[in-house]
Amino acid sequence: MAALSIDTDELVALTLALCNIESPAGREAEVGGFIFDWMAREGFSPRKIGMMPDRFNVLGTLPGRGDGLSLIFNSHMDTGRSKADRWSIRAPDAPINHGAWIEGDALHGEGVVNDKGPMAAFLIAAKAIKASGVELRGDLLLSAVPGEIGYEAVDEFEAPQYLSKEVGTRYLIQHGGVADYALVAEGTDFRYAAIEAGKAFFKITVFGDPQYYTPFVPDAEVDAKHPNAIVRAALLVPALQQWARDYEKREVYTCEHGTIVPKAVIGAIRGGNPYHVTRTSELCALYLDCRLTPDSDPLALRRELRELLRGCGLEGSVELFLYRRSYGAGDTGALLDGLKSAHRAVHDDELALAAPVFSSMWRDVLIFNEMGIPSITYGPPRAFRKQAVAIADLVRCAEVYAKLAIDVCSREKLLRP
Repeated sequence: MAALSIDTDELVALTLALCNIESPAGREAEVGGFIFDWMAREGFSPRKIGMMPDRFNVLGTLPGRGDGLSLIFNSHMDTGRSKADRWSIRAPDAPINHGAWIEGDALHGEGVVNDKGPMAAFLIAAKAIKASGVELRGDLLLSAVPGEIGYEAVDEFEAPQYLSKEVGTRYLIQHGGVADYALVAEGTDFRYAAIEAGKAFFKITVFGDPQYYTPFVPDAEVDAKHPNAIVRAALLVPALQQWARDYEKREVYTCEHGTIVPKAVIGAIRGGNPYHVTRTSELCALYLDCRLTPDSDPLALRRELRELLRGCGLEGSVELFLYRRSYGAGDTGALLDGLKSAHRAVHDDELALAAPVFSSMWRDVLIFNEMGIPSITYGPPRAFRKQAVAIADLVRCAEVYAKLAIDVCSREKLLRP
């Protein structure tokens, strides 16, 4: 058996190649094709598993002997920023949002940190295992999925472009991407989490009076009786923000797999028509992202939001338009044992739980956990504001992934009596 070795240059080149193929959510096909071809060249017998032709998962396999535990690595192909994001990003065309490059000792680019850097790390780790000649007992699966970022269908923003989890990891598992354990490769500062926050999205619509043409708008107090729904909605924002602050403090959830601090944020607002501003608006909607623990009841939260609306003296409606539950990992067993051993071997310290921020977001850990496949997320540190990952950290990440895969997939799988 040859020595296990991570080729730094190859890892960097693969990361840059992946990240310089633009793949905002809904447009993952080109990078998916690249990953498929790479896996085919490297002998991982890939399959395209897709709900639709242009939004497919890629699943490769390094087969084992057949009597051992299996492990699936998972990362998402879609990235979080698009040139179409004209009303959420000040500079949507900035290169950092659409490509990647080397600067000093780090790789820079939105795709590097989320999530193609960790993806490249496990692909190169798998290649190193294959090249070493080590015989695995169980299969090692490699998966690259669309639809993780969190675009969700609402109003006129409809499927299939705005489907997320339904086309990605969930579809992958339901159509054969099954293993005994899953490692979701994402940045965690080289710590781990085996639980993540679910989420509920609410559309809170504030009603105004029938439209007034600008010359006829009455001189009204800036209060809940103002005729313009946009003005009324502005009064709701501070109350909603205070509710969110109280919510995250009272709903902190801690278990052996991590701590969830469930935050809530107003992610969008709509009211009136920008091409026709000569009238007041009868409607103004706030869109709320509310993170959940396994104990959260989305209907109870909707009730709270309705009461908040009434408490502000406002007429309107609260619609729950998305619900994705939080799930813990169950028995992580050999997966956590193997990760602790691999982390210790590479970093010469003990593996620790990730900071709450890493277990308070959505990651596809939740889908594996829901499907009964114990899952952990683990990956390198990332400079989120700078959108950068140190090359040395990416190499160490690949080393951990390789050692983890060998550990887990070299264990015998005992059949149930």
